[in-house]
Amino acid sequence: SMKINPPIRILMAKPGLDGHDRGIKGLAAAYRDAGMDVIYLGLRQTPESVVKVAIQEGVDVIALSILSGAHMTIFTKVMDLINEHKLKNVLVTGGGIIPNEDSKELSKKGVGQLFGPGTPVKESLEYVENWVKENRR
Repeated sequence: SMKINPPIRILMAKPGLDGHDRGIKGLAAAYRDAGMDVIYLGLRQTPESVVKVAIQEGVDVIALSILSGAHMTIFTKVMDLINEHKLKNVLVTGGGIIPNEDSKELSKKGVGQLFGPGTPVKESLEYVENWVKENRR
């Protein structure tokens, strides 16, 4: 894991009505251990609350965990808000049970790589680090 200065600021949240946060709490801890500045918003966030905090905190990355099946709606709304607020160089990524076709569709809207359940932490961590290294302004 590389040291990036200033540290990557990543906002992690579980939008929608999904009641489990064990997985994302584990990820938040792993990302902190890797030297990232993690802002963990917790459960039942709305796209609006996520983007509002992202703006206030000046984050590099928004990572959303969605297992409820509402990924198309939520990711699309987040991208709409990001475009509306003209946020540049913010990676929107995340994970959940997201069919391939949906990932492709979301990628066309500007969503970054999405990670399925059981993805090794190292894989998403390196993806985020590499993205920020290349795109941070």
